[in-house]
Parts: sequence; C-alpha cells; structure tokens
Amino acid sequence: MSTQVETMNAQEVANRLVLLCREGKNVEAINELYDDNVMSHEPKDSPIKEKVGKQAVLDATNQWSNSVEELHNAYISDPIVAGNFFACTMKVDATYKERGRNTMDEVCVFEVKDGKIVYEQFFYNMGY
Repeated sequence: MSTQVETMNAQEVANRLVLLCREGKNVEAINELYDDNVMSHEPKDSPIKEKVGKQAVLDATNQWSNSVEELHNAYISDPIVAGNFFACTMKVDATYKERGRNTMDEVCVFEVKDGKIVYEQFFYNMGY
C-alpha cells in the first residue's frame, strides 16, 4: 500500500506563506514553500534585480535582514488567489543601518506549481 502526499494548491500555499510571514518566519516560509529553482524578480531600481533558485532567495532575504537596524512594523495582507497565482501587499517600516528609516509598500505576485512557489515578482518604488 503506497501513500501519496497531496500537494497544496495555490490557496493553501498562499495562506501558509501569509501565516509564516505574519509570524516573522520568512526563512522558514522560503524553505518550506519555495521550489528549488524558483525565479524571483525585483523592480528595475533594486540593487538585486533577479534571483534564480531557493538559495539565492534565502541569501537575499538574509542580506536584507542583516541590513535592518530596527524593524518598526511589518504587514502582509490576506492573499488574493486566481488559478495558480496569488498576490498580496506588504508594508515594511524599518530603520536600515546604511540609509536610515524607510517605509516601503509593495505588491507581491506568486506562481504555484506542484505545491511550491516557482515564481515571484515584487512591485515597489525604492523609497530612498
């Protein structure tokens, strides 16, 4: 008798991502929900425009975390799901070691395939 593990659909992945982010568990969210070959795109003005692979996303997340002196507030909206895609908004108010305090609003769009995030794209203006 074989047991099959059911993969999460886009709504389940979206709900789990939002839950983990609200708990401040961004690294855990990446480890659990991202495909090994995920593609990640930032806006053209971002210092890091494109990342390929889970490790690159983890490295960028850690780089961002290390640049934060103090996190004042972080918010993520409930997800909106359409087929294999979902979107949410994020707002981060932080003081950065190199550039001081900044609030950033962004729209985040994700694609899910076989229960994993395979693509993400972020839309925001650089606030400094």
